[in-house]
Amino acid sequence: MFQQTLKSPINCTGIGLHSGSKVSMRLMPSDVNTGIVFVRTDQPADRATIRADWDRVTDTKLCTVVANDAGVSVGTIEHLMAALRGCGIDNAVIELNGPEVPIMDGSSAPFVFLIECAGIRQQDKPRRLIKVLKQVTVGDQTRFASLSPSPVTGFSFEIDFASAAVARQETYVKLGSGTFKAELARARTFGFLHEVDQMRKLGLARGGSLDNAIVISGDKVLNEGGLRYTDEFVRHKILDSIGDLYLAGAPIIGHFHGCRSGHALNNQLLRAMFADQTAWCHVDADEAGATPAEWAREKIAAVA
Repeated sequence: MFQQTLKSPINCTGIGLHSGSKVSMRLMPSDVNTGIVFVRTDQPADRATIRADWDRVTDTKLCTVVANDAGVSVGTIEHLMAALRGCGIDNAVIELNGPEVPIMDGSSAPFVFLIECAGIRQQDKPRRLIKVLKQVTVGDQTRFASLSPSPVTGFSFEIDFASAAVARQETYVKLGSGTFKAELARARTFGFLHEVDQMRKLGLARGGSLDNAIVISGDKVLNEGGLRYTDEFVRHKILDSIGDLYLAGAPIIGHFHGCRSGHALNNQLLRAMFADQTAWCHVDADEAGATPAEWAREKIAAVA
């Protein structure tokens, strides 16, 4: 019911997926109502701060990028944002010395581990939530994303690829205590070998490897250990969506559904929702409770 932050700072280092450069990152506690804020320590203090907000998104082609008015940006934020949302962190300052959050193993699991090691501290202000009041949809008949009213927060997704290694997958997850860590956090980002080659020719994906992504060639997964879940691909798409939607500035109470969508449509969805004042409202956490019967009805409706 109350806002939460980290108990203590914690550091990590890793590689930027697209730059290929080493990145040092520090997760730090923050005051109530701060939200999630990035600070670029390699920039002058008056240019360093970047809020993790939906209206600060400047690029969604290969990852989600946020920037401030000075043009200083941070990219590949979605896996960290998903971990913060999944662990219930409302307020944190993220310091890093480069333009990318480290990719780690391509999932949110390393960030969940860091948050658990740092510990979570409850704060003295009620958590503010965003309640979806009516359905909002963006996209077209083949690719779309939607938010609709629901007493609980649920995510459903469907993908369909020509490769037999991925094929058609769909799943539903209700976010609750421990759900993110147990069912989603370990799902890794993925890509096709021919796309990786093209990106590298453009100077991108320099830090990508089989250690931080699932790579598919034709109908085969190239990673020696195979998949972590039989439907790891669609689980990762939900993970991305959780991270992207946390840029709303607060947890969303509603049902998200994605069909072959990605970072661009996720951000368009937030922009469309906030543009319609009748589509959402703020509520305190103690006003947004749901009974087990409501949980059951939500899952039945999602499956149907």
